[in-house]
Amino acid sequence: MWRYLAGGTATLAIVAAGWLLAGSSARPDAVLLPQPKALRGAAASADPLPAMAPEATERSREQKRFDRFDKDRDGKVTREEYLAARRKAYAKLDVDQDGQLSFDEWAVKATTKFAGADTDSTGAMTPAEFATTAVTRKPQVRAKCPPAQAPEES
Repeated sequence: MWRYLAGGTATLAIVAAGWLLAGSSARPDAVLLPQPKALRGAAASADPLPAMAPEATERSREQKRFDRFDKDRDGKVTREEYLAARRKAYAKLDVDQDGQLSFDEWAVKATTKFAGADTDSTGAMTPAEFATTAVTRKPQVRAKCPPAQAPEES
């Protein structure tokens, strides 16, 4: 019997809460937020917010990679900019600073890659030339799991 009484009380409480929420008079447009100091006064009457939010530009993976290398943002990747990452990696590899690993031996692949990509031999790569240096990625292959076996009944 007490279960029916508890269930009925809970049902009435839920109905009362729904009625209170549905009948509330709060409106989202009635909330006033404080304005920054720069907008107070004469400029406060103008609408400070644009009608639409600006949209981010869609940049390709290659454009983002080019921008990471182009440190001075001049639209070209120079040999020094291209080899900067290699210099940092070399400094990390030559921990004891004994000079056993020469930079020219270590960076021969990057130097050759740069020379091959710099088709007009200007010493700097244009975005189109830089695109040829992208690492080709292998598509990820998912492991194929065997199907689950049904439990044996004894």
